[in-house]
Amino acid sequence: PRGADERLLQERLSGMRVVQLFGREAAEAESFARLNRSHLQAHLRSITVYAVFFPVVEFLTTVALALLLWYGGIRALSDTLTVGVLAAFIQLTRRFFQPLQDLSEKYNLLQSAMASSERIFGLLDTQPEVRPPTAPTPRPAGARGEVAFEDVWFRYGDAPDDPWVLRGITFRARPGETIALVGPTGAGKTTIISLLLRFYDPSRGRILVDGVDIRNLDPAELRGLIGFVPQELFLFAGDIERNLVLDAAVSPDAARHAATRVGADRFIDRLPGGYLQVLGERGRTLSVGERQLLSFARALARDPRILLLDEATSAVDAMAEAQIQLALSELMEGRTSIVVAHRLSTILHADQILVVHHGEIRERGTHQELLAVGGLYHRLHRLQFRGGGRAEVA
Repeated sequence: PRGADERLLQERLSGMRVVQLFGREAAEAESFARLNRSHLQAHLRSITVYAVFFPVVEFLTTVALALLLWYGGIRALSDTLTVGVLAAFIQLTRRFFQPLQDLSEKYNLLQSAMASSERIFGLLDTQPEVRPPTAPTPRPAGARGEVAFEDVWFRYGDAPDDPWVLRGITFRARPGETIALVGPTGAGKTTIISLLLRFYDPSRGRILVDGVDIRNLDPAELRGLIGFVPQELFLFAGDIERNLVLDAAVSPDAARHAATRVGADRFIDRLPGGYLQVLGERGRTLSVGERQLLSFARALARDPRILLLDEATSAVDAMAEAQIQLALSELMEGRTSIVVAHRLSTILHADQILVVHHGEIRERGTHQELLAVGGLYHRLHRLQFRGGGRAEVA
């Protein structure tokens, strides 16, 4: 109950605006009161045990001393026991019951420690699903950034009846090429990105970077080749410059140059502290679009060989998006880029567009080639640019 209380309270306080927007204040207060009552009952039970255990130990201690004095006194009066031996037995009896008395006083503390240790040991005993190789292949010198998926299948569970998220994904991104992944929500586009970053390992098939299976590479070395802009933005508490560098081997000048190239300097220069402006928790003092620009600059500051963009322009305005597209045309030169996009206007320049549907690549080709086919991509294009047709993709 204690963990549930803390989690519920933390979530509701963080999402207070959503709770207020949907008028859930009374319902959430009742949920918290219900969990709090459960916690109170558990606490009262522990106090009851303490209230019973401590007097019982004290009573047994008193009875033992009384019996000892009664029996020892009789033996001392009959000269079969000395007073010194009786005093020694009294001291030994007190020392015997002292640990039990201390244990009764520490009962509540022990209960709390046992509950905390259970959670801690449960976390320590959790085995990571992705393990670094025992003898990793060294990072290729002069990495070219070639990426290849070879018959990759993946599902999140290990049970035979768990559904496949990806089925037979096969494609190759040559150095300097831009590969776009499009398709409806839930098709598996972000999962492809997660597999390339080795957040998970494929269930079947393999993924190659410069001809080396990524399972043979050290994850830190692999991710050092990749610049990633995630769909869910996250900024750490601290100043903007630290969020761009993240304590990596990146100079502040390189980080500021990356921010300038993506247009983030437009709003950074307006801040009172500039690049040393301290951000709030998760960057709340910035708009969503500004946080996205910082995330984009953070990925480019490391000068990666591979760029992964998961809806990188979904929260920026048209002017900022146009500026990012101009920067991308220069930054993608000589880099392998894999772009996940729902807005087809952002991937018209891609060398190859992969249409992912139900975990499979249904169509592949350039923008003009896919339009000429008249399939799923043509339907998505018509829905976005002409407003015709139905909103479902069969």
